[in-house]
Amino acid sequence: GAARVEAQAARVSELTEDRDGLTDALHHARHQQSQLETRLAEARLRAEKDAEASAREIATLRELRAEMTQQFRLLSAETLRVQQEDLQRSQNDQLSALLTPFRDQVDRFQTELQTRNKVLDEESARLREQILSLHNRSEQISREAVNLTRALKGDKQRQGAWGEMVLERILEDSGLMAGTHYDLQSSWRDEDGKLWRPDVVVKMPRGKVMVIDSKVSLNDYEMSVTHEDPAQAEAALRRHVAAIRAHIATLSGKGYQRMDDNSVDYVLMFIPIEGAFSDALRADPGLAGFAMERRVGLTTPTTLMLTLRTVEHIWAVERRESNAVEIARRAGQLYDKVAGLVEAMEGVGRALDQANRAQGQAMDRLTRGSGNVIRQVEMLRSLGARASKQIALDHDRGDDPDALPNPEAAE
Repeated sequence: GAARVEAQAARVSELTEDRDGLTDALHHARHQQSQLETRLAEARLRAEKDAEASAREIATLRELRAEMTQQFRLLSAETLRVQQEDLQRSQNDQLSALLTPFRDQVDRFQTELQTRNKVLDEESARLREQILSLHNRSEQISREAVNLTRALKGDKQRQGAWGEMVLERILEDSGLMAGTHYDLQSSWRDEDGKLWRPDVVVKMPRGKVMVIDSKVSLNDYEMSVTHEDPAQAEAALRRHVAAIRAHIATLSGKGYQRMDDNSVDYVLMFIPIEGAFSDALRADPGLAGFAMERRVGLTTPTTLMLTLRTVEHIWAVERRESNAVEIARRAGQLYDKVAGLVEAMEGVGRALDQANRAQGQAMDRLTRGSGNVIRQVEMLRSLGARASKQIALDHDRGDDPDALPNPEAAE
């Protein structure tokens, strides 16, 4: 009768609250999806800018190669004009030996840039697919979490182990590598002798780290969703909120964010059940602000996965920037070697010109001018020097007052 109607009314009220909670969660998820789409658009824009920069670098390298090739051709032509056959063959071999590494370096740069653009496209596609599937996986984890929490019946030790298992699973799915990008259950003492034992330490580029704690108690939350008495369930929910606030205060007091000079200025408190966080936030809307004021960030499987994906993306950007620096360094080395080659070729040209001028001066002294060597030798021959050959070089035939008469003419 009336008791049954009241029970049904209470049940309708509970269903209404559950619907409101699900509606809030849906709005929250849509808001997160909108933020993710904005980040994806920004990532695409950065990828397009990187691709444009890469295209400009390729064009610059091609122009440099064309200009250097033209200079090499001019220098080779000038060298071939003044060299003898052996010197020409030697210079051609040297040019071939120098130009082959240059061409290989340019081809290698083009291959690296194409690979870099391909990686950017693959990462964008992979991030888009992960964002689309993230909500489905989050809902599945939440359902599994609620069922398992009900089965645990308040066993703190087993509950803590399960929370750590969920956290490790999220870390594995994030793309980060254990030991390289994050450490589990690490511990050390600081300069003051204080012992630090965070659950997870996530490493980021440039020496930054981020601490994740997963020791929040969910006993009261389990009671709030399983107790048949609404009043008892509501009291359990209030205790659940109080437990979260107490754990926030405990984390803030520990000061994980100050354990190292390279640490970020906050610590993440991981709540392995989405409903545990949403119910607490519904019961205490100021909970998130309370945590942030104490430099503690509240995370669930969905938000933590997004955070870790962002860290993984930061690592990818760091790797791409390192590759760009290496390409620039190699390009500088290549430019220095090309400049040295041009300087060496200019030195070869000057040496050949100098040798050509020296040869002309020697021939002038040998065959031209008053009293040149050939004329003196011919005068010796005309005086009766025995010889079977005659020098065929042209020389001055001008009147020489010191010249002796031709014996044959005298006869």
